[in-house]
Amino acid sequence: QVQLVESGGGLVQPGGSLRLSCATSGFTFITYEMSWYRQAPGKERELVAGIGLYPDRTNYADSVKGRFTISRDNAKKTVYLEMNNLKPEDTAMYYCNAGFRTGRFTSWGQGTQVTVSS
Repeated sequence: QVQLVESGGGLVQPGGSLRLSCATSGFTFITYEMSWYRQAPGKERELVAGIGLYPDRTNYADSVKGRFTISRDNAKKTVYLEMNNLKPEDTAMYYCNAGFRTGRFTSWGQGTQVTVSS
């Protein structure tokens, strides 16, 4: 079955950086576009970034554009989210999924918590 395992979150001060990882299995990774989502308490889940089958095709939410970078390693079947200049409003649970702008798999992973606070 499809498995999505997010990791790399933690507590960081404003202006700090984190790199999130999403290790995948149970599907042919190289044939799927991938994406990152986040959800803060009391708020709806939102799309953060997407990456196509070819890594030059990417998409970012306006709120993270210029600060976050999505990438993929097909050999490792892993998608990454490099997060720089973090802000308190970036605090959320972060999830990965297949698809470019819409989550394709109905089963989500456990997510990884990112907390930005001074």
